[in-house]
Amino acid sequence: MKKVFAKIFASTLAVLVLFSTLSFTVDQHFCGNFLVDSAIFTKAKTCGMEMNSATSAEASITKEPCCTNKKVEVKGQDELKQNFNNLDFQQQLFITGFVYFYLQVFEVSEPDFIPFKDYSPPKLVCDIQLQDQVFLI
Repeated sequence: MKKVFAKIFASTLAVLVLFSTLSFTVDQHFCGNFLVDSAIFTKAKTCGMEMNSATSAEASITKEPCCTNKKVEVKGQDELKQNFNNLDFQQQLFITGFVYFYLQVFEVSEPDFIPFKDYSPPKLVCDIQLQDQVFLI
């Protein structure tokens, strides 16, 4: 259950990051106050009620069109991480010191030299504990 929850949570966060950086445009066509069509990434279809431009004398008297187009642009997030150049001097100094001391803690040191490592122990002639009468109780 815990693995399934972790996978669902990771997938949700991945989708959230994807959609927070995605930019898109919604184009809407209104005829009067009614929404006729809306489209994402493309131009919205019209209702066919637009006025044609006429070159006659009737064109001198213009009537306000009943159709309007509305374009909504949703901008995504541009910057996801802070650059090291944007930090002030004290923050850079702290990070540098922290990394230096953190690496010193986990530094791999050479193993200590043991001079008697290659020598075998002396042969046991008699049991020394019995000879000295020393027993663990």
